[in-house]
Amino acid sequence: MSWTALGYLCDEAGLELKSAGRLLCVTQKDVSTLTQMLIGLAGYLTGYDGSFPFIKPGDKYEHHNYLGMRAFCAALGSCLPPFTFLIVLELSRSTPAAIIAASLLIFDTGCITLSQYILLDPILMFFIMGSVLCMVRFNTQRLRPFSFSWWFWLLLAGVCLSGSLGVKFVGLFVILLVGINTAFDLWRLLGDLSLSLVDFGKHLLARVFGLIMLPLFLYTTIFAVHFVVLNRSGPGDGFFSSSFQSRLIGNNLHNASMPEYLAYGSLITVKNLRIAGGYLHSHWHLYPEGVGAHQQVTAYLHKDYNNLWLVKRPDNSDDLTGPPELVHHGDIIRLEHRVRIRNLHSHFHEAPLTKNTCRSPVMALGWEQVEVTCSPYVKESPNTQWNIEDLINPKLPNISLSVLKPTFLEILWESHIVMIRGNSDLKPKDNEMNSKPWHWPINYQGLRFSGVNETEYRVYLLGNPVIWWLNLLSLALFVLMLTVASLAKQRGVKMEGMRKVHCQILMEGGGMLLLGWLLHYLPFYIMSRILYYHHYFPAMLFSSMLTGTTNLHLLFSSSISHYFVRGGQFILLLGFIYSFYLFHPLSYGMRGPLAHDPASSMAGLRWMESWEF
Repeated sequence: MSWTALGYLCDEAGLELKSAGRLLCVTQKDVSTLTQMLIGLAGYLTGYDGSFPFIKPGDKYEHHNYLGMRAFCAALGSCLPPFTFLIVLELSRSTPAAIIAASLLIFDTGCITLSQYILLDPILMFFIMGSVLCMVRFNTQRLRPFSFSWWFWLLLAGVCLSGSLGVKFVGLFVILLVGINTAFDLWRLLGDLSLSLVDFGKHLLARVFGLIMLPLFLYTTIFAVHFVVLNRSGPGDGFFSSSFQSRLIGNNLHNASMPEYLAYGSLITVKNLRIAGGYLHSHWHLYPEGVGAHQQVTAYLHKDYNNLWLVKRPDNSDDLTGPPELVHHGDIIRLEHRVRIRNLHSHFHEAPLTKNTCRSPVMALGWEQVEVTCSPYVKESPNTQWNIEDLINPKLPNISLSVLKPTFLEILWESHIVMIRGNSDLKPKDNEMNSKPWHWPINYQGLRFSGVNETEYRVYLLGNPVIWWLNLLSLALFVLMLTVASLAKQRGVKMEGMRKVHCQILMEGGGMLLLGWLLHYLPFYIMSRILYYHHYFPAMLFSSMLTGTTNLHLLFSSSISHYFVRGGQFILLLGFIYSFYLFHPLSYGMRGPLAHDPASSMAGLRWMESWEF
């Protein structure tokens, strides 16, 4: 299995899916290693041989067995409603509220769509909800410190946190949520005068071990296994440094030998020392008018014949027939492009992107490659340093490159830098729609998974609008109720019996869920990368639980008639079921006229003009 064989499950966000025996995989670049290994293991155990290339969404699987990978993701997605039920039950102490919260996920078309395909989202949401459930159950063990169940939920929380981060960096948000909860818990213990400082120290160390050391160990172990299993070369090698590539079986640097020194007449490739830096590259395309009609020079992240350069003397006085003459420190050399037979040079033309420097390509002109500039004013940094990766000169003796192999910590660090930069470099392509965070809570626009016209089989990612708009209304209602409860408490209003219990649940349980929603939603407003509708679904889990925990719990636990409450609960469930019946073709696929056509089976359900089904 190659370094990128399963990496195609997490390449650039090509968010178009096909069904009926076609590729059912959304690909993203900000995914970490655990997703690749879990989906790969599911495929391996169910007969998938790893030979399907996963080049682009829409490719037919043909004879390849992909059902095991889909079933694995669906199984984890099906755990979300039970997790939701248990979390809301613990926080609200109300079975009806827990049933309503779980029903919001069961009948949501968006959650079903994400759970039935080979995606990272159900895996991510499984670990996020697992982390929250363990945190909530651990909080209920306050009166039984250091018991078996206390340790069990603490350590299991650590395992789920490592899984959340191992799937995707968005897992940092649930880690922050658990960290804040833990900080408040320790602050409460510190104020308990019946607890000695020694006992408080034990509580502190236990949480450091279970919620910091254990997750870090498991997270590091995930990468250790990843580096052992995915140890072969692939098309993504160029994103990594030369030393990293030397450990990949099948790479031209693996167990390779080449000359130790550089000599005139050598054929070389030059790679930027910046992590995820590219190869010095040129091609036949020219700069536009006004910049100079010269051949473009770029940094390219993939191996290519256009990366080859010939080392020559600046005066072209090379004697290729005589013995090799080494290049020494301080020598001035000339680089000739091997394919185009042109010399590398610069002009006093301002770079199109990086100002105050000379000669560079524009991203749009250089086929989305990296800009290379020439400037005498830039200080020395990895961005300005280059290393020779390939060196070919039959006149020089070769040495083994095994000394280049990096340590585990070095490749761990580099792999993270490459993932982070790859994630931040995900920008909208020409004519590609970039979803906005404010679109998500109002269900403004979904995401086309498959098909664009009436003859194709179409799957459209869109949340059940009845459920999503109820969640949005509940968020506003919760903020209003929380404000009223806080004012009443501040003014010393006496609350006894169930009213006091309701207020406590509102401020503690509901407050924690609101914080979870904010942590999983607000950070997207400051992200510069391209965003998609599916990024909101972890936050949607918290808004659904908040709907069940606060608003419905307060209704069902009030003094209203028992039969009236049950009737209201039944009506809500019927509403969820009926709206799911109306919109279920979005998840399970549809053919025929589009929704704007009166003859369409979905005509009348296009409640917003921005919906594209």
